[in-house]
Amino acid sequence: MIPLILLILPYLCIEMGLAFNSKDTVMAKTHMASNGLPFPWSKLRLPNYVIPIHYHLLIHPNLTTLSFTGSAKIEIDVKNDTNWIVLHSKNLTITMATILDESEAYQSEKILPVLEYPLHEQIAIFSPKILIAGEKYFLHLEFAAPLADGFFGFYKSSYKTKTGETRILASTHFEPTFARMAFPCFDEPNFKANYSVRIRRSQKHVALSNMPIEQTISLGDGLLEDHFEASVRMSTYLVAFVVCDFRSVSGRTSTGIDVSVYAIPEKWHQTHYALEAAIKLLEFYEKYFNIYYPLPKQDLIAIPDFQSGAMENWGLTTYRETSLLFDPVTSSASDKLWVTLVIAHELWFGNLVTMEWWNDIWLNEGFARYMEIVSVDATFPEMKHLLDTCFVAIGRDSLNSSRPISCEAENPTQIKEMFDTVSYEKGACILHMLRHFLTDDVFQSGIVRYLRRFSYRNAKNENLWDSLANTCSDDDFTLGEFCYSRQQASKNAVSEPLCFMLTFAVHGNNNEVHAMMNTWTLQKGIPLVTVQQQGSVLKLRQERFLKTVQPSDPSWQSLQHGYLWHVPLTYMTSSSGNVVRHLLETKSDTIELPEDVTWVKFNTDMNGYYIIHYEGDGWDTLINLMKDNHTALSYKDRANLIHNAFQLVTAGYLSLDKALDLMGYLEYETHNVPLLQGIGYLETFYKMVEKRNITDVSQNLKAYILQYFRAVFTKQTWSDDGSISDRRLRSEILSLACELHHTPCLEKANSLFNDWMKSNGTISLPTDVAETVYSVGAQRNEGWTFLLEKYCHSLSGAEKSKILGALSSSKDLDKLSRLLDLGMEGTVIRTQDLSTLIYCVARNPAGRFLAWEFVKRNWHALVEKFELGSFCIRSIIIGTTAQFSSKEELNEVKAFFDSIKEQSSQLRVTQVALENVQKNILWLERNLETLRTWLQKHIY
Repeated sequence: MIPLILLILPYLCIEMGLAFNSKDTVMAKTHMASNGLPFPWSKLRLPNYVIPIHYHLLIHPNLTTLSFTGSAKIEIDVKNDTNWIVLHSKNLTITMATILDESEAYQSEKILPVLEYPLHEQIAIFSPKILIAGEKYFLHLEFAAPLADGFFGFYKSSYKTKTGETRILASTHFEPTFARMAFPCFDEPNFKANYSVRIRRSQKHVALSNMPIEQTISLGDGLLEDHFEASVRMSTYLVAFVVCDFRSVSGRTSTGIDVSVYAIPEKWHQTHYALEAAIKLLEFYEKYFNIYYPLPKQDLIAIPDFQSGAMENWGLTTYRETSLLFDPVTSSASDKLWVTLVIAHELWFGNLVTMEWWNDIWLNEGFARYMEIVSVDATFPEMKHLLDTCFVAIGRDSLNSSRPISCEAENPTQIKEMFDTVSYEKGACILHMLRHFLTDDVFQSGIVRYLRRFSYRNAKNENLWDSLANTCSDDDFTLGEFCYSRQQASKNAVSEPLCFMLTFAVHGNNNEVHAMMNTWTLQKGIPLVTVQQQGSVLKLRQERFLKTVQPSDPSWQSLQHGYLWHVPLTYMTSSSGNVVRHLLETKSDTIELPEDVTWVKFNTDMNGYYIIHYEGDGWDTLINLMKDNHTALSYKDRANLIHNAFQLVTAGYLSLDKALDLMGYLEYETHNVPLLQGIGYLETFYKMVEKRNITDVSQNLKAYILQYFRAVFTKQTWSDDGSISDRRLRSEILSLACELHHTPCLEKANSLFNDWMKSNGTISLPTDVAETVYSVGAQRNEGWTFLLEKYCHSLSGAEKSKILGALSSSKDLDKLSRLLDLGMEGTVIRTQDLSTLIYCVARNPAGRFLAWEFVKRNWHALVEKFELGSFCIRSIIIGTTAQFSSKEELNEVKAFFDSIKEQSSQLRVTQVALENVQKNILWLERNLETLRTWLQKHIY
């Protein structure tokens, strides 16, 4: 053991990793370690002079004591002479540290001192003997810790059997910064390494990790040790291991990849659809990317306690049960769609290329969100859903509190907040826009080039743009249809369907592609393109689209300053059935049409990410077109027009009565997507005025919806028949009808609920309408009590989710309080479902203040459960505050955020929440009287 006094000397060592010796005495800025001594590194990011090459991990969880021990022998490559190794560790007790040379001989003392700096979650190991640049060493650490509470690191989960026995399992979740809770490591995405994992377990358990088991040895006393094959190079956040007693179902892809789906034994029958989907999607990705899946197996496992939807650990993807398990008896069409999309999201080949740092997490998550749409569209074409993704993105991006797709994130809280709507939904939408700009083939070839160039490496924004824009050079891979030569690109640019973007790239240069896409990733917000038609001339101008600030506001000019996008416009006219393209790169521009046209519709099929406003009589022309011949536009264009109009209403560019008039054509609409879009806005307005107790408007709006959409309500059957689109419409429409107290709906739902309750829940309800039936039944005391009992014993996550939604729809505040208390306690209602429960209670007009008071009262406990910056904390903040629409409520929210300023100041989401409330206030101020007047004219 080295005496602590010797630790004083290395503080004179320069902190960028220079070796300490008696001649080098440079004073460095220091932080204090947990033992009161100076810590040799001051930055949040690790130094780059020690690089991990290969981790040899041994993990031994004890599911009785709920703790684990382990060891990590890390092969490291030293880039600069140094005495220090700095890496990450959080909540681990380091029991031994030593350094070995390349021949695995002790470099110095067997046990070396370890300094800890908890604020940065770092440890430092001091070597009295200088580690020489260019040499390889092994850092050997032994450690112990309790299995974590919550959902991060190496944590404990549990489930109950039918007989009431509680069984424990241990699982990991490391993204973004939690591998350091399971083993000491260089926990940043650019420190890729190989991993050889060994796990000790009892005979009644199975152990899973990223790779297949190579061998299992017996250690005696019923203890086994599984040795897993060495992994490919990957980042720490993709490492995973699970010890459990689950059962699995297995299959194999056409290229020989073994696929298994794991769940608790009593839910094994719910794994079969996931297996089918996973095999089909893996085969699609191999073909689409022309790259073999690089691992020999892929496991998918449903973890009973899981905060997010799923996690893409390479070879062992982990899921919330509702994101993986499908029960044909209780799961609806929407449940099936969700499971399919989540599996597609996790299995795309993004693990081949990891972003260099978390500021570019969208390269993984935005791509994953988009590839889930591409892959599901190809393999399960009845499940399309891109429009909703972009509608969600626009909702966030039209607030000043939005952020650039790629922006600074340093500490763990900032990094966790990067996993948001901007990274996922906006990332997917700009990729979709780029794909249509480049054409499918060119986009696909560019993505293949990107994955191949950077496989097992890290990438930045510009690497993607290079891969998409560059034509093939001599040192590029050559892959037939997936690689375009300059000559081929020129030829393709002359014929239809022509790649407009290829012409752009060939005659310009690659910097133009960078410049274009930088306008979408390096600045926040979304452009508003205003179109004014004057005969055959279209005058265009662009500005930043903001919902809470208008040109008359003092801050308008400063919020617009410097914003400019390169917008790939598309449009159709009354005289052209073809899509026309135009790249808007300046603040204003002009398009000269070959002839006069009656109408023009921009953003065809909503393949672009921008808002369009038609000045003059442009909106009147489109309103008349929709009334006279709505099929002149595609269903996507019709849904886009409805969305576009109401976005403009919110921002004050278009009067509400114009947007409502636009929806007048819906009585002739036969496609479900525009129908749902229009009805969805009316439902939103109804809920807003209902919460504010504006009785005359809410009653008239209810009457209008029931009157105008009577035919749509009437034709819905209480069954699971029809396409997925029909079934999703049925679910939404019948839920709304009962919420509006539509007598036939209530009578049918009550009848179904009574029959179900009389059978003690043994008869099967149509899955698409089950939650509606439950919600109607939950309004009665005996129904609510019965549902809670069924919730406690159900083995179907899909069914439990529907029942919880129904329970939280009660108007009885005592019942809602009981639910929130059960969620906080975490046994009957699992902690993972608490944020959803809070949101459900908050959207209930009877429960919105109750939910808000609950959050304020339990704020610190909620942060302890979910961690600051996590998805659940963001969901809780947005879910409760989004229900408010008065200045008094805005002041109440501000006061609460001020009271927790130390935490709220770290969260971007608090600004989003405040701006959402401001948006609601403005909407009512601008539109309430218009809505009142319009309804009086349109109901009878």
